[in-house]
Amino acid sequence: MIYRKIKNAYFLIALSAGSIFSCQSCSSGKEVEQPIIIPPTPVVVVDKNWTFEATPFWADEFDYTGLPATAKWDYDLGGSGWGNNEKEYYTNALANASVADGKLSITAKKESMNGMAYTSARLVTRNKLDVLYGRIEVSAKLPTGKGTWPAIWMLPTDRAYGDWPKSGEIDIMEHVGYDQNNVHFSTHTEAYYFKINTQKTSTKNIPDASTAFHKYRVDWTPYAVRGYYDGVMVFEFANEGTGYKVWPFDKRFHLLLNLAIGGDWGGAQGIDDTIFPQKMEVDYVRYYKMIEK
Repeated sequence: MIYRKIKNAYFLIALSAGSIFSCQSCSSGKEVEQPIIIPPTPVVVVDKNWTFEATPFWADEFDYTGLPATAKWDYDLGGSGWGNNEKEYYTNALANASVADGKLSITAKKESMNGMAYTSARLVTRNKLDVLYGRIEVSAKLPTGKGTWPAIWMLPTDRAYGDWPKSGEIDIMEHVGYDQNNVHFSTHTEAYYFKINTQKTSTKNIPDASTAFHKYRVDWTPYAVRGYYDGVMVFEFANEGTGYKVWPFDKRFHLLLNLAIGGDWGGAQGIDDTIFPQKMEVDYVRYYKMIEK
């Protein structure tokens, strides 16, 4: 730290904190330190046109039968509403998450469990696949019907910058059943997230989203988060170089696959109980490492 005398006031320059404190006289005659906040200097982030390995570092082709592979997947369990007033209870039961005929099915059912009116599953790779940068591609066929809310998304493993949304979220695919075939790619950070209507989002209409498999992909590098549907880029959010409030995407994240029922968005137009059971089918999940430059 450096002290500097300027016009009878001493300024403490706190280089490590990025702030300046000035000693000024108050009405009591005592000197007090008052912060003068200096905003962080933006860092220019250069796109090095990173590429990705041709062979997946981690993948699940679902070429087996039964529960999802325990070496690759874990579960989030319970019926707390998950911050969105969701109406399902997430289980680890075969009835809600199963593999057969080369595909994973996440199935939502109309049945009561622990005070919730529906059951479903939420698969996670936390502590099994935690990644910093890379390409993730998921081939999936989506459910349909009012009240369904499937997602393919990513959350921070360590929450280094604090609780949501400070440590970020990447939504590779979200869909709500009352808005059939409109599929959304989004990112959320402290500066840009949906509760303050600043989220970064792109929407693409996929006419057969619930009758055919489509490829949902993220390419994540130090420069940008880019989203691709069936190989076509639909989303780009570039690193502004102004710190974690805008760009917390420099820490480990893990993948989630889930089918929520109801909730603030999925249930905005109610839930049609005649549609159940409903399922999201997944043909494969593949992660490719980014090639460092």
